[in-house]
Amino acid sequence: MDYQAEYRSKLRTPEEAVRVVRSGDWVDYMSNVCFPTLLDEALSRRRDELHDVKIRGNLIFGPIQAVECDPTREHFVYNSWHCSSYERKLTDRGLCNYIPMIFRNLVPYYRHFLTVNVAMLCVTPMDKHGYFNLSCSTGIARGIIEKADIVIVEVNEHLPRILGGFDESVHISEVNFVVEGEHAPLPQFPIEAPTPEDIQIAHDIVPNIPSGATIQLGIGGMPNVVGSLLAQSDLKDLGMHTELCGDAYFELFKAGKLTNTRKKLHRNKGITGIAFGSQDLYDWLDQNPGVIVAPLEYVNAPETIGQLDNMISINNCIAVDLYGQVCAESAGLRHISGTGGQLDYLTGASMSRGGKAFICMTSTYTNRKGEKKSRILPYFTGDIVTDPRSQTYFLVTEYGMVNLVGRTTWERAELLISIAHPDFREWLISCAEQQKIWRRSNRR
Repeated sequence: MDYQAEYRSKLRTPEEAVRVVRSGDWVDYMSNVCFPTLLDEALSRRRDELHDVKIRGNLIFGPIQAVECDPTREHFVYNSWHCSSYERKLTDRGLCNYIPMIFRNLVPYYRHFLTVNVAMLCVTPMDKHGYFNLSCSTGIARGIIEKADIVIVEVNEHLPRILGGFDESVHISEVNFVVEGEHAPLPQFPIEAPTPEDIQIAHDIVPNIPSGATIQLGIGGMPNVVGSLLAQSDLKDLGMHTELCGDAYFELFKAGKLTNTRKKLHRNKGITGIAFGSQDLYDWLDQNPGVIVAPLEYVNAPETIGQLDNMISINNCIAVDLYGQVCAESAGLRHISGTGGQLDYLTGASMSRGGKAFICMTSTYTNRKGEKKSRILPYFTGDIVTDPRSQTYFLVTEYGMVNLVGRTTWERAELLISIAHPDFREWLISCAEQQKIWRRSNRR
């Protein structure tokens, strides 16, 4: 087969390719660094001739020109499965709506319920066999492509080619149009410097992780920081099984901690669904036989996760109430991020022999007025519950760690207050008394 001839026959300018979009269509942009910048810019230039084009994306770092060019949303209506900090700001401006989901179910949503008129995504250059690699968005890309009426790929020369377990590529025969052009270097997300609170939280978690454990680090700054601090521990032969591969895993690899040799599933291989981080991370992932990427429908399935002994899940949250409900996606009614795979890994780690699921947070935060607020609350008033109280296990702040499994409502209140910031403990006790979940004999 002459794949190069087929490639040339499908080659279009961005402006030519986006002509297929019609008013009323559903258009899907791909996740994170596979966001199609050239196609998005070309689509935005069609603003005045299009109406009610609905766009879906997730973890896009911006700017999204189709959104920025249309503040009234008459032409383009953007929606996200999981908000990046940029998409959060769009939500604050009324320019983005969140779509509730859990990552393992995202592709089945498309398969059974959703319409995709046009899918647009960045891919690696085509190989000699006619395949484009789906790179850092493999976790969801293939399932969306299969549902799309029209598939447009934008070749990004900077994307790493990540070896796959399955569904990590799309063939030229499955593509309608190909777009080329110069791209800026990939966005960089190095690990932030740890705070004293981060370091204390890591110190509390590390003694509960055995050598040979498999690690999942959730989306967000704190899990990445905690993961990087594991590289300084005495742990050995750690494994990687995660929805998101960030720089913490590269740090663990450099330190000789990440070997994947003791995993019962995909031994000698780290597995992920999506990836973004520093250029060092992208270089490490590129054609690395020690890392495989696969659909999140498989990676995040609890029945997959549960096959791994000593599965350790580390995620962060925004707030917890005294009943043990966890909010990881909103601050009151203000949308922040999304459910992502947190609930997937809480469930999966509980099915693992020796598995543990940790939810981390600093005990307080400072609001826009400069006021210190507790992240442990009496009860939620509008905050979105990400994890139900029935699935909450280990909760960690810089003041300690507690395990809520099997605990009564009054035990949960006592345990959670014990790791709250001292400035808020008396207030929380008073609230717990009013809520009838406090035993006076517990007051210390």
